[in-house]
Amino acid sequence: MATLTPQVVSIAGLTPTYTAAGASGDKVSCGERTFIHVKNASASSITVTLTATGSVRGQAVTSPTVSVPASGERMIGPLTADLFAGATDGLAAIGYSATATVTAAALRI
Repeated sequence: MATLTPQVVSIAGLTPTYTAAGASGDKVSCGERTFIHVKNASASSITVTLTATGSVRGQAVTSPTVSVPASGERMIGPLTADLFAGATDGLAAIGYSATATVTAAALRI
C-alpha cells in the first residue's frame, strides 16, 4: 500500500505522474480539492472503492464504488475528510478490485 502524494494543478500546467495501483490499495491525504485519477489499461473493467469513515446522524456512510471500464479512466473525488479520513492516520483509503495495468495519480486543484 502506497501513500499517493497529491500533485498540484497550476496555471503553468501539470503533467501528472502515475504509479501502479497497490495490490493492497493506496492512501491519500484528504481535502476538498483532492481527487484521484485512475487509469485502467486492462481488457476488463475494475472497481475502485473509497473506504468511507463518516457518519450521518449516527449512521455509517456506505463506501462508494466507481467502475472504471476496460481501457478507460475515471476522475474520483473530492476526497473530503468528513467522509474518508481514517481514524488512525487521517488518510483516505482506496481499494482496487484488480491492479494489473492499473495506475493512479492523486491531484489537487
